[in-house]
Amino acid sequence: MNIFRLIGDLSHLFAILILLLKIWKTRSCAGISGRSQILFALVFATRYLDLFTHFISLYNTLMKIFYLCSSFGTIYLMYVKFKATYDRNHDTFRVEFLLIPVAILSLIFNHEFDVLEILWTFSIYLESVAILPQLFMVSKTGEAESITSHYLFALGAYRGLYILNWIYRYYTEGFFDLIAVIAGIVQTVLYCDFFYLYITKVLKGQKFSLPA
Repeated sequence: MNIFRLIGDLSHLFAILILLLKIWKTRSCAGISGRSQILFALVFATRYLDLFTHFISLYNTLMKIFYLCSSFGTIYLMYVKFKATYDRNHDTFRVEFLLIPVAILSLIFNHEFDVLEILWTFSIYLESVAILPQLFMVSKTGEAESITSHYLFALGAYRGLYILNWIYRYYTEGFFDLIAVIAGIVQTVLYCDFFYLYITKVLKGQKFSLPA
């Protein structure tokens, strides 16, 4: 494992811990998109079907288990334990506009027409756009709590670091996965406006808000 992937994984882990900490400490999931969290849970559920059949390393297995447990745990907190604080009125992104195209793409563009491979491809494509309901929610409210901004930044940083990981692997191992690279670039581009506002506002101690 190279340094870019390790830091990327840590950034992803940090993002999830920030989200869970925010919900648990404030006893509220205000400002968090439940629809994005459902999409992320679907990403992990379809990607890690080989959890108990394909062992790579203890690190890999533990990370898979953490992603699955944390994603479904987040959904439980949002839709069951703290459901009274969930802002359904602003979380209105039509997820079928993401799921249908992603499903079609995974059936057409994949490495192998095999059930597990198609589901893995589906998870890669879906992860690239799963954050859209959250970004759409922020755009509707016009602002986000600082801790929510930190969560989004860490999540975006994870994907950006993975692009560096692929570049490193291409030059050192000759490894290149076009599907993963394109999906990763799409996901990173979606964060660009947010990164700019985060750097120019949140890091300067200002509240994250969109320009009027």
